[in-house]
Amino acid sequence: METPGSQSSLHRANLERVVRAVRLAGSLTQAEIARTTGLSAATVSNIVRELKDGGTVEVTPTSAGGRRARSVSLSGDAGIVIGVDFGHTHLRVAIGNLAHQVLAEESEPLDVDASAAQGLDRAEQLVSRLILATGVDRAKIAGVGLGVPGPIDVESGTLGSTAILPGWTGTKPAEELRARLGVPVHVDNDANLGALGELVWGSGRGVKDLAYIKVASGVGAGLVISGRIYRGPGGTAGEIGHITLDESGPVCRCGNRGCLETFAAARYVLPLLQSSHGTDLTMEAVVRLARDGDPGCRRVIADVGRHIGSGVANLCNLLNPSRVVLGGDLAEAGELVLGPIRESVGRYAIPSAARQLSVLPGALGGRAEVLGALALALSEMGDSTLLDGTLSAATPAFT
Repeated sequence: METPGSQSSLHRANLERVVRAVRLAGSLTQAEIARTTGLSAATVSNIVRELKDGGTVEVTPTSAGGRRARSVSLSGDAGIVIGVDFGHTHLRVAIGNLAHQVLAEESEPLDVDASAAQGLDRAEQLVSRLILATGVDRAKIAGVGLGVPGPIDVESGTLGSTAILPGWTGTKPAEELRARLGVPVHVDNDANLGALGELVWGSGRGVKDLAYIKVASGVGAGLVISGRIYRGPGGTAGEIGHITLDESGPVCRCGNRGCLETFAAARYVLPLLQSSHGTDLTMEAVVRLARDGDPGCRRVIADVGRHIGSGVANLCNLLNPSRVVLGGDLAEAGELVLGPIRESVGRYAIPSAARQLSVLPGALGGRAEVLGALALALSEMGDSTLLDGTLSAATPAFT
């Protein structure tokens, strides 16, 4: 047993700091590890050598700032994580390793009226199919990240009321999927996972404070503050779709009137165009038509952008993020929607907050949430197993 404050416990703590930094970032140079952990360059060099000898990390030559450097990442066979994303009409699953490499990914349609049990059974089948296809060892699964389109109670893990997957309300999806797969499962709402995906792999890389706005069947925001997802004590932070824009506006599914969602979500926007474009219209089709020059679709998308911009301006005034990333089908409209968002932000946000803000489309498209689920599993897993393997394979060089 290690004595607190002893040389061996200090060494163990330093190992954990390095492994965690690399695990969360995917790969870092040794200089970046030193800056991230606060350890000296010499200490980092010794620890990286020990981790490499134990098979925990891989070191590859690279360059940084025009100089030669060494890039450190976790070994590709050190462990496996799984991401599962449930949407309004889809189920998507991905398998990745601890080096942030996606090994397999697949999606299939999902009946919105399916029960939670049916959906989770489908997820178990798809996970098993991808494991078989990739040939990965089930014993190496470190954890699963699970995304659902609704609020998750932080303490109980219960999914709150949602009109997007009505058969899921009151269930505990992480607990039920854990029972099926036999591994740790961590759950969050889809907007938070979209934010995490863009933060790690997409348009949010290198940023510590951002908001990911997802516009689909509903409207939600994932908030990143100081590099971490902010969920609030009850798990409902980021419900930007329920900011009131018009007290006399349409009745929202939450029971209030004139919420942002009633001016921007697909279920409210598509009926505006059905008389002229037909009842089979989808948001994806609206975006495509708008990009092709359809005036009605362009006008609707611009209006939606201005409404979203009003909500973003409120976020700017409260939280002062440096970046807003737009996700969902609407992001494919590019400047047709981003321009009006910036216009409203410039009009309604505090000038200093508006000047510091950049508004970008998501880089990951429909994959943001499932990649965020992988990132969630990576962030929640412990380092004990990795370090125990290293300590048994290498002789400690105490630092």
